[in-house]
Amino acid sequence: MQNPYSGMPPAPMAQGGPSPSYPPEGAQAFTGQSAPPPGVSGFVPSPPETKNMQAHKRRGGMSPFQVLLLLALLALIAWYLFQSFAPSAQRYGTVQAGMLGAYYTGDALIVRNETPYDADGVTSITYVAKEGSNIARGTHICDVYSSGYSTRETTTLQGYRDQIRDYQADLLEQETTYDAKLERVETDVLSRAKEVRQIIAGTRGNLINQEMLLDAAITARQQYLRQKYSADQRLQRLYDDEQAQLQRIDSWTKQFVATRDGLISFYCDGYEYGLNTSNVATFSPQEVRQMLQGQLPSGTQISKSKTTIYRTVTDGQWYVLMLVDDNSWNPVEQQVYELQIERQENTVVSAVVDKVIRSGGELLVRLLVNAPVSPVLYIRTCKVQIGDSVTTLMVPARALYTQDGMQGVVVVDGDNQLFVPVSVVYRQGNDVYVTSIYQGMLYHGQSVLLF
Repeated sequence: MQNPYSGMPPAPMAQGGPSPSYPPEGAQAFTGQSAPPPGVSGFVPSPPETKNMQAHKRRGGMSPFQVLLLLALLALIAWYLFQSFAPSAQRYGTVQAGMLGAYYTGDALIVRNETPYDADGVTSITYVAKEGSNIARGTHICDVYSSGYSTRETTTLQGYRDQIRDYQADLLEQETTYDAKLERVETDVLSRAKEVRQIIAGTRGNLINQEMLLDAAITARQQYLRQKYSADQRLQRLYDDEQAQLQRIDSWTKQFVATRDGLISFYCDGYEYGLNTSNVATFSPQEVRQMLQGQLPSGTQISKSKTTIYRTVTDGQWYVLMLVDDNSWNPVEQQVYELQIERQENTVVSAVVDKVIRSGGELLVRLLVNAPVSPVLYIRTCKVQIGDSVTTLMVPARALYTQDGMQGVVVVDGDNQLFVPVSVVYRQGNDVYVTSIYQGMLYHGQSVLLF
């Protein structure tokens, strides 16, 4: 086999010695490959590394910069998802009434300054005054129909009114000329009736006011028809029959008017006859317990022929007869306590201990309240809670905010915000009991910012 390097010039030889072989005899050239086959001598250089081979070596792992960049990207994605889908924290809180210190619970009777009114032989009642409203002396309250009155009289009256309606319809059908005013009053009646039906069907609105508007529209229409056909003798006779029947009914009707100022209510429970502010001091703990169990006080029995029609309640002062659960408590007479009534969590009133009575293992505390009676107008028996603590307000802990070194809350009123300094009385979990440094600037029901 021919040597591929045979054409190359011979290497210079060192003087004084034989020419060394290249590579040395018995040695193998380092080529990164297997040794050359026998019979092939000489050095075979390894081929240079390509760019693809160098890139392949660099891809063996990520640099620290790449790792940090990847972590930052993942953190950015997590933050975006949290901001987009996580529920946002509540921004506003509410100022609530709070009570600190020792407090006691018990069953109680509400005693109002009220007077019931009744009548004999009542057949029916037509109420005029509005339930729960304030009335003045002389206000028309209701009309009571006595036993001489019967439903037959009402039926007769309705018969006359049906004849009037039918005859008016006949007269209107005979009209041949356009009457603009008649068209206007009839359209008004139809519009008001439609609005009443819509409210009954669920549309928002005040049904009582709408019924008053409908009644006024019907009255205006009747007045115009009476004027339009005033010369019709048959229609006038029907009007006379209607009026005579009304007078007949009025002879069995008694009109009740208010004899004093106060609140009017047509709901009575029977306690009004034997339990009021005039005799509140006469009851023992045992009698109060019996009334709490449903037994009416003595003197409340009225004749079966009588019917309670309404009651009037004087506003501004009422009593609470409280049987305290913990009879070891020693309330102080004439001391002012904070009173909270069951189902009236948002109503806290100041009550003065008028009398303390211990008897038969019961502790009866008679409390005098000088406050509007409307919150307890329909309450007779209830659970109450009384505390011998200071009056405070309760806000969420997140509502506290420090401004100019002073702690307070930020009250929100529409678009306006007001910083109100407070004194922290007590902290309990996520709630803080506070009092306003400036009287009257913080009260129950206000909205405050949460931070």
